[in-house]
Amino acid sequence: MTEEQNSIPSVSVTYGRNGSSTKSNALGMRPMQERVYERRGERYLLIKSPPASGKSRALMYIALDKLVNQGVKQAIVVVPEKTIGSSFSDEPLSKYGFWTDWTVSPKWNLCNAPGENGGTVNLLGAFLASDDKVLVCTHQTFRFAVDKFGIEAFDNRLIAVDEFHHASSNPDNRLGAQLGQFIARDKVHIVAMTGSYFRGDAEAVLAPRDEAKFETVTYTYYEQLNGYQYLKRLDIGYYFYSGSYADEILSVLNASEKTIVHIPSVNSRESTKDKIKEVEHIIGALGTWEGTDPPTGFHLIKTPEGRVLRIADLVEDDQAKRDRVSSALKDPSQKNNRDHVDIIIALGMAKEGFDWIWCEHALTIGYRASLTEIVQIIGRATRDAPGKTSARFTNLIAEPDASAEAVTEAVNDTLKAIAASLLMEQVLAPRFEFKPKNPQNGPTPGFDYCEGGYDPAKPNVGFNPETGQFQIEIKGLTEPKSAEAARICREDLNEVIAAFVQDKPSIERGLFDEELVPEELTEMRLGKIIKAKYPELDEADQEAVRQHAIAALVITQQAKKLALGDLDENEPSANTALIDGVRKFAMDVRELDIDLIDRINPFGEAYAILAKAMSEESLKHVAAAISAKRTALTPEEAKELAVRAVRFKQERGRVPAITSADAWEKRMAEGAAAFMLFKREGRYE
Repeated sequence: MTEEQNSIPSVSVTYGRNGSSTKSNALGMRPMQERVYERRGERYLLIKSPPASGKSRALMYIALDKLVNQGVKQAIVVVPEKTIGSSFSDEPLSKYGFWTDWTVSPKWNLCNAPGENGGTVNLLGAFLASDDKVLVCTHQTFRFAVDKFGIEAFDNRLIAVDEFHHASSNPDNRLGAQLGQFIARDKVHIVAMTGSYFRGDAEAVLAPRDEAKFETVTYTYYEQLNGYQYLKRLDIGYYFYSGSYADEILSVLNASEKTIVHIPSVNSRESTKDKIKEVEHIIGALGTWEGTDPPTGFHLIKTPEGRVLRIADLVEDDQAKRDRVSSALKDPSQKNNRDHVDIIIALGMAKEGFDWIWCEHALTIGYRASLTEIVQIIGRATRDAPGKTSARFTNLIAEPDASAEAVTEAVNDTLKAIAASLLMEQVLAPRFEFKPKNPQNGPTPGFDYCEGGYDPAKPNVGFNPETGQFQIEIKGLTEPKSAEAARICREDLNEVIAAFVQDKPSIERGLFDEELVPEELTEMRLGKIIKAKYPELDEADQEAVRQHAIAALVITQQAKKLALGDLDENEPSANTALIDGVRKFAMDVRELDIDLIDRINPFGEAYAILAKAMSEESLKHVAAAISAKRTALTPEEAKELAVRAVRFKQERGRVPAITSADAWEKRMAEGAAAFMLFKREGRYE
């Protein structure tokens, strides 16, 4: 990057490359697929696994077993868009050791069928009446078919939903509502697959009562990337610019890297409103146009250094030209040809399900619709390929300027970028297992407790390099009591953190409120989010989930700070940097307890990075725009503070003091007083 002060090196992770995630067992299954296959007898199965980990093939193994050994009549594979249907084409699984092959009759791959949805819906109806076994269709075709034929028509069939985050528990989400009906009837098998089990709108993917019926198989980004053979480093960052992005794109676009460029939506602030000219400008900035390659339709661009770049334009309005380019990119004979294409320029295409193993850089201009979309785009660059040792994602975002109309939108984009960064740090880290510190604890087999081993006299941090899991002892930690709360603490902390970092009031105050008392976010705000997200849990279990989630977020942030040190350094961190950072944080404090964790602003490190990345003037605009919205204590906030004040009295034997030097105690006292005032005024029902 030519203007280093404008980049956010928010995430830089180096992995061990032990090769384990690419090795196959005797049946031809990689570790993730083997883990899934062990759960093949479950009626409802949820697979949470990163892009490129082999979810589509894992589904094939399960579907074949259900069809042959479990009496399931048919398997229907449902994908979000037609291009992803190719992921479920014929596979000669027996060639690699499995007991049969995966075959889809061409007439039942409805992703290749011509015509509108009416035709494909009728074809799906014909399939249901046939003796054939496997069909592939889009989410849209499936939704219309369920409406037309009814829930009962799918009895005793497997419904496999790819990119499951497209569903939602919101009643307005048709796919989500239909899945709820299938689960209520309990006559189908469901396999749900996703690389990002959270939505950009913070809606739950499944209703809690439905989610409880699913057996979950989780394969983390850490396991996936640490087990690669070639890729060892992933960088995720943001680049702020002023003026037109087209004038600064070469600051982040390196012609020697295999790159997917996603230009901004024409409705976004970053767009010039002429997508064709934007593509022409990018191509012109890279070199001299020398025509197109007849077989593929790729542009041939000669760089000043004399190299000829092959550029695929998926923004082209001419349908025939775009289809030719798209077909060339999907050509299976070119999958392992690194020189087939150099740069892909897209707008709405080449995101989830798009498989180009050679991609080294995913460059996105303008903030996209959701955190989910960002995670999916990053997944385009995280494929393992020979000679590919590093990959990166860059989000090019316009700086806020002084005009009132632009500031609010720019601030929102900035906050979303930070939220994506915080979430990806969590997604890419090893998994956390938190335990209350007590004298009865002892070492767990498989965990490395560093020099000196396990020490009963201090909080211990263990790490299991095989499972990519931390075990951290925390004094005063509340343990979950119910099975559901334990599952959430074990499986869903990233989903809780996703909801928290997408909460605008939390991230605004965490970044820009100089008078912030951290507990207002870590206890009150996060507590409120968890109550809304998991209303079926009792108060004690909600508090357990809150403590586990904030511990994971804060410890990752503090570990990053200690591991990376000076953010201006460009040297890659050691493979164990994050692990060492967690251990250092635990040892640097006198005693690792939940009260200490609650007193740390979880967004503090994000602000430190932002202050380095954005110009001082723009940062002031952002702070001013957020400060202008600051409001006095609401009746709801006062009530929550009063509840915390009662808990304080129960624990300490006295009420919080308004004169206390402790900011959180003082805030609880203020809240309790405000609550009594609001109550006298009749502000509560």
